[in-house]
Amino acid sequence: MPKLTDTQSILLSYAAQRRDLSLYPLPDSHVRGGARTVKAIAQLVDAAYLEERDTNAAEQVSRTDGDLRFGMFVTAAGLAAIGIEPDSGAGMPHPEEQLVKPASPSSQPRPTKSAMVIGLLQQEQGATLAELIAATGWLPHTTRAALTGLRKKGHAIAKSSRDGATCYRIGAGA
Repeated sequence: MPKLTDTQSILLSYAAQRRDLSLYPLPDSHVRGGARTVKAIAQLVDAAYLEERDTNAAEQVSRTDGDLRFGMFVTAAGLAAIGIEPDSGAGMPHPEEQLVKPASPSSQPRPTKSAMVIGLLQQEQGATLAELIAATGWLPHTTRAALTGLRKKGHAIAKSSRDGATCYRIGAGA
């Protein structure tokens, strides 16, 4: 899933909730968003998550060109970027005909990174800082802070040495 800013996620989610998939009218919190909202919309258009289309509905208009009126609409790629699948077979139907449903959840929930860290630390051999960083994608200082947080929550984390690296392990009784 692509990395979106909070503003981009909010804008795509807002448009996806509308039956016509129109971004306009903007949510109240973004009407006065100014440059940040304009920049987020431009980035979403560049990424093909939003597209400009002709519209006749006055509330959907983002710009006019003579007698032509254009609005911004979320695309199939935009829906996929926020984890929503279009309820259609091949291709996007006309916006008024589009129905959207959330992506079906998997049978098992995705484990959190904290749960992943605990799982690695509960292994018989434990885990090194490098292994924890590789598994979570966190920076070293974030990974060490997570270990401190686990200690504060009552987990007894033992340190040992394996192949010249410090190895962390949660004891079976912790």
